[in-house]
Amino acid sequence: MRLLCRCLRVTRSGFYAWTHRPPSARATQDGHLLHRLCLVHARHRRLYGRPRLHRALRAEGVRISAKRVRRLMQAGGLTAVGRRPYRVTTDSAHAWPVATNRLARQFGVTVPHQRWAADITALPTGEGWGYLAVVLDLGSRRVVGWAIRPSLHVDLVLAALHVALASRPHPQLHHSDRGVQYASDAYRRLLAQAGITISMSRVGNCWDNAPVESFFSSLKTELVSQARWTTLPAAETAVSDYLRFYNEHRLHSALDYRSPAAYEIVAAV
Repeated sequence: MRLLCRCLRVTRSGFYAWTHRPPSARATQDGHLLHRLCLVHARHRRLYGRPRLHRALRAEGVRISAKRVRRLMQAGGLTAVGRRPYRVTTDSAHAWPVATNRLARQFGVTVPHQRWAADITALPTGEGWGYLAVVLDLGSRRVVGWAIRPSLHVDLVLAALHVALASRPHPQLHHSDRGVQYASDAYRRLLAQAGITISMSRVGNCWDNAPVESFFSSLKTELVSQARWTTLPAAETAVSDYLRFYNEHRLHSALDYRSPAAYEIVAAV
């Protein structure tokens, strides 16, 4: 002990006093905040990074700075989950009619039930690739329709659209890429019957459908990259659970860090 104190250039009495000294008020507060941070991180499936954790704590009435959240995350080893590469699902080499890009990247709509956007992504399983089609309400970023199938047949997107049409007021505009499924006669006919105008992205321009691409990025980072599904039904169950979380609870940066469900309540007032 004498050698240690000499190396640290402290007195033995000072060292023993330090070992019996209680934690400072700030250190005690840090401990309480880190505990709250760990609970929020776990409750949101370890998906949130610093911005959403900060907003989640503030929403619970905890007064804390973003810098302190970052420091406590580092101290507690809290990180958001990562991602991995995925399969291309768009086939625009077809002879079906292609609609004009009427949406024209006007993503700033703040009222639900006005504009929908749709797309497809691939899900890896032990049985091979499965495919998820979604319909997103651009006004609230809620997933209003979805379906999973083992192939990219047009039935995939039709199933997702049927769910959306049956559960929500019909929008004025439906936007998608130029994939053969969305350009097919069956899909365009269903939209026409519902009185919905069709809009499609320009060739090879994923930014024209950025909100759905952003949703898929979240899905792949927060769910798919962490999963190893042996069957397609197992993937479907996991996606269903994630979409409930996404719609009802996940804080969305484009909605001032509210969930789609919470935003729709505010928008209806």
